[in-house]
Amino acid sequence: MNRIETLDALEQIYDAAVPIALDKVQTRLTPRYRQWIASSRFLILATVGKAGTDASPRGDAGPVVQVRDDTTLLLPDWRGNNRLDSLRNIVEDGRVSLLFMVPGCNNVVRVNGSAIVTADDDITSQFNQQGKTPRTVIVVTIAEVYYQCAKALMRSCLWQAGDESESVPTAGQFVQEIDADFDAASYDTGYADYAKGRLW
Repeated sequence: MNRIETLDALEQIYDAAVPIALDKVQTRLTPRYRQWIASSRFLILATVGKAGTDASPRGDAGPVVQVRDDTTLLLPDWRGNNRLDSLRNIVEDGRVSLLFMVPGCNNVVRVNGSAIVTADDDITSQFNQQGKTPRTVIVVTIAEVYYQCAKALMRSCLWQAGDESESVPTAGQFVQEIDADFDAASYDTGYADYAKGRLW
């Protein structure tokens, strides 16, 4: 396998970027981007740290982030598995990227910038779900925001394909692959029951 080792070699393979692909980049939220983000309940958070890179799904019952101002987003860190991969990375290296999605829409919105993690009560108390508040909030400072071409989601027919979950392993089955004696069925059933009403 031949490895491409220089930017010149890479760029010779491709045509020049379409002008609108460069011109569309904004450095702050416009009214349209505010509208999009307010409609998004799900995003992918990408971070980088000493241990490597990480991409983490984040979701909420309403808007997945709170828009503080035209250059600042607040992302609550709701309960999870306590691995803290994303949070550790942000503490070590504040660079972040966010990919916002809206069900049924083939466009996505990308945000690149920097972030900090805070446990300040005046920030965490702004979020409340079922009587619970997050332990920390990720505060994102926007450097770039722009929409992404729809081709990837159109090719995959992501929103038209329907429920395909029967064709993939469950969380319990992933564990069972490591430990043959693990009761995958009970784990999956129990986790689903636990999650009801306790997602926050």
